[in-house]
Amino acid sequence: MSDVQKHKSRRNLLLVIAVFVLPIVLAKLALTQNWLEYGVTNKGTLVENELTLQELGIVDDELNNMWLILYALPDDCNEHCEQTLLSVNNTLVALGKDKPKVRNVALYKHSLSSDQLSHLDQAIWSVIPSPSKQHLLIQQPTVLLIDPLGNIILEHKPPEFVEEQAMFGKGILADMKKLLKYSKIG
Repeated sequence: MSDVQKHKSRRNLLLVIAVFVLPIVLAKLALTQNWLEYGVTNKGTLVENELTLQELGIVDDELNNMWLILYALPDDCNEHCEQTLLSVNNTLVALGKDKPKVRNVALYKHSLSSDQLSHLDQAIWSVIPSPSKQHLLIQQPTVLLIDPLGNIILEHKPPEFVEEQAMFGKGILADMKKLLKYSKIG
């Protein structure tokens, strides 16, 4: 073999090795340097500690065997709270054919005004006074997604600004659709 052919064959060998080794090296770097976000598909945060409706002190036969979107209302349900109620209500409407499997629940600490109650359609919402245990386990206003067995799965924090309400509702809707799609219960 001539020197030109040896040089050409070595170059080809190095190119073949680079084609196979370079992607592996880049993938390893991407994992070790955290270049990519890991497989997070849910919009809310998973509830780390095991928590059920019974532990919260909520026992209602009407809520058994249904998926629940539970909104723990703040002490004072102001305009921001009413916007969150509207977002949760719109989420239920947007579920379409899965709507009969899901029920909205509002937990209140202090009695609601007639204007606030007008936003809560009794056909869609179950309005329940907050049990004493709930204050210890849920400190702030939050929206919880609960499976038909009473397990609290996901938590969504209501947004601080009105402009974020649309994305908030879309996040709950995406999580709820995914849970209903992949669940073998309910």
